[in-house]
Amino acid sequence: MVPHPTGNIAAIADLGEETMNRDSLRSRPYPLLIAASLVMSLVLGATFITMHRIYDLRGPAVEAPVPLTDEQIQQQVLEPARQIVGTASLEAVTGTYIPMSCAPEDAPPYQGTAYLNFDLPTITKTPAFFRAMTRALTARGWTPGLPPSHHPGGRTMAKDGVTAVYYRDPDTAGRGVLRLYGECRSMTDHRRNTGGFVDITGLLSR
Repeated sequence: MVPHPTGNIAAIADLGEETMNRDSLRSRPYPLLIAASLVMSLVLGATFITMHRIYDLRGPAVEAPVPLTDEQIQQQVLEPARQIVGTASLEAVTGTYIPMSCAPEDAPPYQGTAYLNFDLPTITKTPAFFRAMTRALTARGWTPGLPPSHHPGGRTMAKDGVTAVYYRDPDTAGRGVLRLYGECRSMTDHRRNTGGFVDITGLLSR
């Protein structure tokens, strides 16, 4: 029997429709991928422009600080020490200085560190003395911080990258302690230095 031509045409049409459906299903993800790629490009471009604008606005603020010499990190704490001694009218002041490592195993960078001792009134009068000292320093641009741990009644102040901590000396009657810490910006390696604390008492008066 000869196949009816109409049946063949219908079968061919069905086969063509099925092939088109398969091609449509195969090709459908491609527009989605293209669209997703375009969206991602726009997002990345906008992020780059935003970050570039932020950098332009902030400038050097986002860059690492320029290293300081050993003399500069010493002056960074020595000058504030002089200011505090004069502003608070501290008496019988003695002081020492040492560059202190800010990294494990005493590696660079280093910060300038000054340790001062000064006379204090009696224990009952020390709180009022420290309050007056804090007010005087605040008037000179220092900012109060959190009280130092392990030193009840002590105070913490900060200005221009320098932190000052003062409290009553628990080991010496009638004496106070003032510690100043500068920024960690000296890259000189001091691990082979044999010297220790340097007396700066004569440098604390103007």
